[in-house]
Amino acid sequence: MAKVKTTWFCQNCGAQHARWQGQCTTCKEWNTLVEEVVQKEKKPSWDATSGDTLSRKRTPQPQLITQIDVTETPRLDTTNAEFNRVLGGGLVPGSVTLLGGEPGIGKSTLLLQVCLNLPYKTLYVSGEESAQQIKMRADRIKQDATNCYILTETKTQNIFRQITEMQPEVLIIDSIQTLQTEIIESTAGSVSQIRECTSELIKFAKETNTPVLLIGHITKDGNIAGPKILEHMVDTVLQFEGDRNHTYRILRALKNRFGSTHEIGIYEMLGHGLREVINPSEILISQRGTSLSGTAIAATMEGMRPLMIEVQALVSTAVYGTPQRSATGYNLKRLNMILAVLEKRAGFKLGQKDVFLNITGGITVDDPAIDLAVVAAILSSNFDIELSSQHCFSAEVGLGGEIRPVSRMEQRVNEAAKLGFEKVFIAPAKQKFKEVGTDVQAFSKIEDLIKYLFS
Repeated sequence: MAKVKTTWFCQNCGAQHARWQGQCTTCKEWNTLVEEVVQKEKKPSWDATSGDTLSRKRTPQPQLITQIDVTETPRLDTTNAEFNRVLGGGLVPGSVTLLGGEPGIGKSTLLLQVCLNLPYKTLYVSGEESAQQIKMRADRIKQDATNCYILTETKTQNIFRQITEMQPEVLIIDSIQTLQTEIIESTAGSVSQIRECTSELIKFAKETNTPVLLIGHITKDGNIAGPKILEHMVDTVLQFEGDRNHTYRILRALKNRFGSTHEIGIYEMLGHGLREVINPSEILISQRGTSLSGTAIAATMEGMRPLMIEVQALVSTAVYGTPQRSATGYNLKRLNMILAVLEKRAGFKLGQKDVFLNITGGITVDDPAIDLAVVAAILSSNFDIELSSQHCFSAEVGLGGEIRPVSRMEQRVNEAAKLGFEKVFIAPAKQKFKEVGTDVQAFSKIEDLIKYLFS
């Protein structure tokens, strides 16, 4: 009997080691090495049980680059506008997409909802739930599906046997960490199992031109569980995020070989599933009817989509002597920088006051154009003077107290005009905004803006 060969894999980065050691030399993490059995025999193909009925193997031949056909393959429409937007227009035939997110955020609900609406023959493979549980969720979503097939299986060999029989046009795996192949003698979810199962699915997708959607678990650090090479192997990596205390969810593309990574999709979690939010600005600033001090509206951009979000600030005297600085949905270091600019350039003594900042809706904003709205909200709370709910702000604030222009200004102004804002405060720009339906006010220094708003 041949001796069983084992090796040690890091569960954090996937690095391979000849023997056990306390620290992984690649990622420097401690106590992450796990022993796994390694098989060196020849690995059968994913379609070894089908007798090559789905694809006839042939040796690839080199092609002259000028003779390669670049005709764009039509994408598969998912009938979900937000999902299509993030993917870049739909599913690319033969692509492998990985969807990650926190437990309970709605990953399975999103893909099941997409699966029920697809006009193509779709196989939904679940290794976590029974067919009855999936049917109960489908009944809650209330979608009539005639092309959706459910399979509860974890062994890849059995999955490919069913694929050979029904030949689906779209394959969904929930989740990749639950799959297990007979080639590797280790538990499901280990580094070697995830890598091998993903390799088989990628080979199946490329050979049959079938799009594959994978659901992936994440670690406590927010990274997708398994080896980092998993994200390099797939074509698209999507992140489904949001706050459990809020109903809104954001779908982002962290990697996309077939489109932009700057687009986002916004959903609202309801009792009967996820609702697409076509115009998120009206939801994020739904409380415009009541004016309160410390509130300002910012015109931001998420990818190619303009968003109007509400910035809330609270400035109060420090009770315990040490001032607090807190920011939700905004970079705390940037908040400290803006407070230093207000104290140095504008003369406001905020060093002995608590400052709290919140971006409503449970979203996180990285756009520097929100700086001017943050300044307006902080000073509004400091003076206890209300800002008009018909005003919005969009500009970056520099260390010298100057107001700097941001990109895609025309789209921001047009979005503000469409939502009925009377004035938009921006930095001086070369382009002219004619007949946009709103008054565009340009300021070059924050001192001038403060005099205009609070004099």
